[in-house]
Amino acid sequence: MRFKDKKTINIILESLFDTYSDRVPDVKKITSALIESNIISNQSEIVNDHIAFRTMGVEFLGIQSLEKIFLHHGYVKKDFYSFKTKKLNAFWYSHSDENMPRIFISELKVNDLSENSRRIISKYTDQVTEDPVDKLDLSNANEVINFLSNPLWSLPSLNDFNDLLKETEYGSWVIYNRYYLNHYTISVHELIDQYNTLEKFNAFVTKIGIKLNDSGGVIKESKDGLLLQSSSVANKVKASFTEGSSLISGSYVEFAERRILPKYSNVSKIKPIHRRDGFETSNADKIFESTYIKQIEK
Repeated sequence: MRFKDKKTINIILESLFDTYSDRVPDVKKITSALIESNIISNQSEIVNDHIAFRTMGVEFLGIQSLEKIFLHHGYVKKDFYSFKTKKLNAFWYSHSDENMPRIFISELKVNDLSENSRRIISKYTDQVTEDPVDKLDLSNANEVINFLSNPLWSLPSLNDFNDLLKETEYGSWVIYNRYYLNHYTISVHELIDQYNTLEKFNAFVTKIGIKLNDSGGVIKESKDGLLLQSSSVANKVKASFTEGSSLISGSYVEFAERRILPKYSNVSKIKPIHRRDGFETSNADKIFESTYIKQIEK
């Protein structure tokens, strides 16, 4: 993810992406294959549809805290989504600059969990006694990058991680990974014709050995048929816990195809505004499972 304009938010997003791509081998694997196949000439040619963050919905944290960074830099809060079974809420954010990726922020509804899970989470999140974003100079890229790159609470125990895993895999992911970028998303409709549908692109990445999340089908399709999404299965990362290290689920890569809205079907030069915007609860619900054990251990 590279931007010509070195605005503060662009520097922040580039730093997040660099850390993310170092932790997720599939990112460079896909990019390298695209370059070798002459589909793109470098990473900057990939249009990033959106990036996503996971948070804990507790006092001082969650969506209401993290969103301040993006609102400060010109993003606008859009639609609300609820995931009842997974006990999650989410919003997405758009920017007036069409070159900026959408932002998707979700949070775990901690109060809806069992007493044991709430106790485990509060052991860590109670260490945060004020909104950490309020203390940042949001116009200072280094301050924001440092905040997003460092843990907000102490190193969790593997026992706590595993106990949390039994009820909420999302919660266990956040308790260890914190504000690491959960995923970035390749806009496949912006690629050359032979690869610009999700069906074609999935065939390409499968051929190079990328394992796809098949929860709800490999291609998740919105009710209107205009938003198609797929994702890789999260790469495992070696995680340090108080008792030692263990392999756990890290981050993944998503692929999205935004089809042209019917009212613009006759437009000759298609722009982002002519395509389906926003997200779909049923799609996102299954995409969340890209970090779930039943996917990564298939």
